[in-house]
Amino acid sequence: MRATSLTGTKAVMAMTKEQFRAEKRFQTAMATARRMLREGLITDDEYRRFEEKMAQKYTPTFGTLFSELT
Repeated sequence: MRATSLTGTKAVMAMTKEQFRAEKRFQTAMATARRMLREGLITDDEYRRFEEKMAQKYTPTFGTLFSELT
């Protein structure tokens, strides 16, 4: 007996190695930027501009989903 139901689930494609690398690079860059923001080394505006540039550069799969949470 299954603990979960497959009803309504959608097929999900696996992330390629290159997508995974891009995601790791984006997350690493943003972790550094968040630390700089917390320490007052950059402003909120600088952080947001940096995030936009990194999203364009790396096109992260999941990274942008969490941007509103930080």
